[in-house]
Amino acid sequence: MSKIFVLDTENRPLDPIHPSLARQLLQNKKAAIFRHLPFTIILKESRSESPISLLRIKIDPGAKYTGITLVNDSTGDVVFAAELKHRGFAIREALTNRRQLRRSRRARITRYRQPRFLNRTRPDGWLAPSLQSRIDNIKTWVEKLRKFAPIGAISQELVRFDMQLMANPDIQGKEYQQGTLAGYETREYLLEKWGRQCAYCGVKDVPFQIEHIHPRAKGGSNSITNLTLSCEKCNIKKGTKDIKEFLTKDTTRLEKILKQAKRPLADAASVNTTRFALLNTLKVTGLTVETGSGGLTKFNRSQQKLEKTHWIDAACVGQSTPILNIKGIKPLLITANGHGTRQSCRTDKYGFPSRHCSRTKFHFGYQTGDIVKAVVKTGKKVGKYLGRIATRATGSFNISTKNGLVQGISFKNCTHIHKKDGYSYSN
Repeated sequence: MSKIFVLDTENRPLDPIHPSLARQLLQNKKAAIFRHLPFTIILKESRSESPISLLRIKIDPGAKYTGITLVNDSTGDVVFAAELKHRGFAIREALTNRRQLRRSRRARITRYRQPRFLNRTRPDGWLAPSLQSRIDNIKTWVEKLRKFAPIGAISQELVRFDMQLMANPDIQGKEYQQGTLAGYETREYLLEKWGRQCAYCGVKDVPFQIEHIHPRAKGGSNSITNLTLSCEKCNIKKGTKDIKEFLTKDTTRLEKILKQAKRPLADAASVNTTRFALLNTLKVTGLTVETGSGGLTKFNRSQQKLEKTHWIDAACVGQSTPILNIKGIKPLLITANGHGTRQSCRTDKYGFPSRHCSRTKFHFGYQTGDIVKAVVKTGKKVGKYLGRIATRATGSFNISTKNGLVQGISFKNCTHIHKKDGYSYSN
């Protein structure tokens, strides 16, 4: 079961405790709620100093989702788990819209304005904003968790797939290729690239075999671009036939397979682009950083017969992975939303102004993005509501709950649960 973070009277992190013990401390008024997300309590009285078990934060970075877990290496207990959803694609879309607007302005006949400063140079290590946001999100959460839990080491999945190993199996010695990890790197890459389905018939959720598009018997190579996934039935049926002969009656599928075989994996490319920048960012923390590959992560997960999720993959990163205890763990789902926009005028789909956007962020002590609890006792909307709010200058707020949007809730009925920090949360 996920444990509760505890801070002492001087805001120093202590060993996380069981929820029942935290509930008892709160009921006896020996502790107070410090933060709701992630749930953290702070002690009101100093306790006798006892040895603290350092935890390891494990990170499985991805293009869309990143898994984060806190693991006790000595006991194997998973103390905390989260899945962080990035907003890289939303940033890319916003930059595209901005670029289109600026391009239209350049076409207008306006006076010449000299450049005021040189703002076109890029510093060393520059990354596109959509990629940099992924690193910043992970860095933010590492720093947050270090404030609430005693963390002594970091494990990061440095490479989703060991591309050098697949291209040259002997690059790290025969023990790596022929040992317990043999085939894991290649299989994991193919599963991602071909959508976890048979390339020939499209069947899913069956055991797959690695198949040569151009058969070895007719000169095909072991290159990763010549490999695909096939169910047993299609693999036997194809045999040593060339793919053009096998799919002579299905030219559409043939063209799709040949095109997909040459296409690089976009998500893997984005992860590979940011991997060393993230590694350097984590090293700045001063903690010991362990790295591992995606093939090793899958091997650790398969050995312990665990299901595939982002947070479980994070718990299985690195050679240090112990026998994990994940009983009762429910991950915190985190979505990066950003901090809004400076745009003062909203437009319709054609780019024409449609409505005004207020520059005032705070109304009656609340701002859009805060998580509140509203208790309405009278009127048509009697009930309790929990969710993110959209503020209005009139004091009538909208609340986004699990069951949908609730409009017209007065600020007088709202109580702060969690102030806006650029993220939304759900369990």
